[in-house]
Amino acid sequence: METVAFIGLGNMGAPMAINLLKAGYQVNVFDLNPKAIEKVAEHGAIACSDLTSVVDKVSIVLTMLPAGQHVRQVYLDNDDGPGVFSLIDDKTFIIDSSTIDPATAKQMAHEACKRGIGFVDAPVSGGVAGAAAGTLTFIVGGSEGDFSQAKPILEVMGKNVFHAGEAGAGQLAKICNNIMLATLMVGTCEALNLGIDHGLDPKVLTNIMLQSSGKNWALEVYNPCPGIMENVPSSNDYRGGFMGKLMVKDLGLAMEAAIQSQSSIPMGTLARNLYAIHNSNGNEERDFSSLFEFFSHK
Repeated sequence: METVAFIGLGNMGAPMAINLLKAGYQVNVFDLNPKAIEKVAEHGAIACSDLTSVVDKVSIVLTMLPAGQHVRQVYLDNDDGPGVFSLIDDKTFIIDSSTIDPATAKQMAHEACKRGIGFVDAPVSGGVAGAAAGTLTFIVGGSEGDFSQAKPILEVMGKNVFHAGEAGAGQLAKICNNIMLATLMVGTCEALNLGIDHGLDPKVLTNIMLQSSGKNWALEVYNPCPGIMENVPSSNDYRGGFMGKLMVKDLGLAMEAAIQSQSSIPMGTLARNLYAIHNSNGNEERDFSSLFEFFSHK
């Protein structure tokens, strides 16, 4: 079985790495947070203290990082030392599952190509629950050949693997998905609170909308109202899940893409502004469904 270097062990990366271990891969892990490394090492991963050791003699490098700046810092040489591209040979294959700007994804693909290294951008959808269950959706950008090489390992961590197009296409498709996700969550929070303000039981209202035209993923799978669903952040004081600050980052990427193509995204822009206001009140590290409280009178 191949050896994988997994870099970035946050809410999404840790369960993804654990699923690779369960599938029989040897996994070297690294993160700037030592506790995150320890958590995955308890499942059998090899704990590494730096980039040099984590990519030593591996056949696949997989990264799950917060933003484009972190991806560039990991892969490119900088003042902190050599990046991954300088530490591996052309037999190593790279999968970046971070959600970042398409320009950085294309830059990384170009640098990989210059070195004869296979590379795909493969951002994910499905949340922390999907990462833990191995049911993520991977949205892949890269050549047909690189997509074919990436697909088997991605299928270990997810149930849907799509080829969106050339390098950067995975990021663009993810941006489009997250505009829709954000606006659906805003509408769901708004509608539930309107019903509550008029005395409706939110569980009853949820069931009504689930059987009506308002049915959507946020309502059905990730209900933002506390006490309606188990095992979602809203029933755990909005801890875990997808942090509000990351949603603002993703919607910022959408605004940048819209400027480049002169596309109109008024709903996405409004959603970003609502999340930015909500986050400024101490909610940036709570799950994005905590926007429910933004509309609540309580």
